[in-house]
Amino acid sequence: MTYASTERPTPITVQTLRKMKIDGEKFITVALYDAPMATMAQRTGVEVVLVGDSLGMTVLGFDSTIPVTMEQMIYHVEAVARGNKKSLIIGDLPFMTYATPEQALQSATRVMQAGAHMVKIEGGAWLAETVSMLADRGIPVCAHLGLTPQSLHKLGGFRVQGRDDEQAGRIIDDAALLDEAGADLLVLECVPSGLAKRITDSVSMPTIGIGAGRETDAQVLVINDILGLTERPPKFSKNFLREAEDIPGALRKYAEDVKNGIFPDDNHTFG
Repeated sequence: MTYASTERPTPITVQTLRKMKIDGEKFITVALYDAPMATMAQRTGVEVVLVGDSLGMTVLGFDSTIPVTMEQMIYHVEAVARGNKKSLIIGDLPFMTYATPEQALQSATRVMQAGAHMVKIEGGAWLAETVSMLADRGIPVCAHLGLTPQSLHKLGGFRVQGRDDEQAGRIIDDAALLDEAGADLLVLECVPSGLAKRITDSVSMPTIGIGAGRETDAQVLVINDILGLTERPPKFSKNFLREAEDIPGALRKYAEDVKNGIFPDDNHTFG
């Protein structure tokens, strides 16, 4: 069976996602890394594809995202772009490739030229100047707060963030600053559902949750988790292939459950 198509679908843009937030319509995000999956995703209701540095663990066999290089990211962004005609593509900037605004501009340029429509960077208030500079130059930015995997060693492991008032307040303040600086999307990873809802309601940019409850404007899962390929899956993930006949069916089931508010449920959420 082939998933190639001669149709000319209307591409998803930043403005599409902002309108969906305003209209209260959730959108679907999947982290994936190659052309066939990108083609399949856009045909099964996936609006946004994230070429994440999670490929370090899911594809390359590393223990974290930190070893992932710019060359590896560009390789996979190019592959996904070749298989995509509709979904909005977000490309991660790897560890220490955006430590200064100038470095971020150089890195973002490379990822955008490889085929991404937006770049993603991890961090809070310290990135406001970088976000503003990129936005002023026409580069859409997806911010990332909560559990930020590139800060794994500083955080002390893969831990839920924002459970105490001080930490929650800092994440809220960071989200407001990044929103004001011009970020277009915000990933909230492994934060309590109440905190994610509070941020989602307070910022103009759409929010994408992963382990952040069902009140965000969108959800993202890694394709390996959706298909049950992860040996020790995180709490927030779900194997949708168990409820489907094939891979396209699993992607459709994931999309339908997010759109209908079924996923994530309490078993996949941090209180």
